Amino acid sequence: MAGESISVTRSVAIPLEEIELRVSRSSGPGGQHAQKSETRVEAVFDVEASATLSPAQKRRVVERLGPVVRAVAQDERSQARNRELAVERLAERLRSGLRVQRRRKPTKPSAAARERRLQEKRRRGETKRLRRPPG
Repeated sequence: MAGESISVTRSVAIPLEEIELRVSRSSGPGGQHAQKSETRVEAVFDVEASATLSPAQKRRVVERLGPVVRAVAQDERSQARNRELAVERLAERLRSGLRVQRRRKPTKPSAAARERRLQEKRRRGETKRLRRPPG
């Protein structure tokens, strides 16, 4: 790992002490290696117990991801690589949970866009009118 903490955003870095890493046996095929080795890694982060996040950040993460954030990796044969992957995935989930949604600024269609829309409606109406049987 890179140092004693993982960087989630520019302003938030979570110490590795706050992340619990659990290991277990991976599922799926793999022969004797997979049945004997504990290579699956689950990274668990308790949001409420975190001393790093501010109350507003905690509220945002709990609202979006829940009180406990988990990430699992069992892609690789090595436990060390899976540990890195799990921590990266946890950081990515926290990043998405901390992201502040920008407020949408309502806009009006331009005059040219309104005119194009009406022209297209007239053209479609004319096409349909020409399909009707004479009478």
